[in-house]
Amino acid sequence: MVVILRPLSWYKDLSNVRRRREYGFFLVEGKRAVEQIQKTAPSSIEEILATATASKTTGRFSCALRILTDRQFKTICSSKTPQGIAAVVRIPENSYGEDLPKQTGDRLLLLEGVQDPGNVGTLIRTASAFDYGGVIMSEECADPFSPKAVQASAGSTMSVWIRRTDGYRGIVKKIQERGFKLIAADVEGGTLTARYSLPSRCVLMLGSEGAGLSDQLLALADEKIRIPINDRMVESLNVATAGALLMFLGSPN
Repeated sequence: MVVILRPLSWYKDLSNVRRRREYGFFLVEGKRAVEQIQKTAPSSIEEILATATASKTTGRFSCALRILTDRQFKTICSSKTPQGIAAVVRIPENSYGEDLPKQTGDRLLLLEGVQDPGNVGTLIRTASAFDYGGVIMSEECADPFSPKAVQASAGSTMSVWIRRTDGYRGIVKKIQERGFKLIAADVEGGTLTARYSLPSRCVLMLGSEGAGLSDQLLALADEKIRIPINDRMVESLNVATAGALLMFLGSPN
């Protein structure tokens, strides 16, 4: 196995979206997140970085292992309390494009204008938990491969296919033409009950907490739904919370 000794600045650059797209890699930090990537997409791991102490507790990987000092490791990580292990992971092809995978899955999630990386990562994790095949995002959404989004996803980033592009509406139209129903979360939608179930093949569409979904997407929607809340007490739910409720209520399991 050929080991490429990259400068430490290369790994630190992966916290920058432009560099991530240029290099084609992102960083996954923490033992549990790295183990999750190892389970779901082992061939995507390019390199494991670990301190001498952490390396003694890591499992076996088929890729290169690079040992760093504690000080070196802290310089490349974004977390305040790094666990001493990280993985350099290859960004899947077409993650920033418009081509759909051959196997899309029957249920998909669309995010429009969700700018908080924590919410994006949490929604990816939830989509994976409820067997959603992929997540489509507008380019205004936080980058799903950013450190905060990856951390919030708890290593689930590679469990679904991702498309983050300004051509997201075109993707939605293609999917709709394939027979998928577009279900929009909207304050003017029909009130949900506990018996509600999403269509077997659908795209659940969520907008930002402030603006909601765009008029263009609402015009495409086959159905609009809303979660009943006490709007005298709170104006809206956090988008990650709303997404989790909708994916759970709509789950056939």
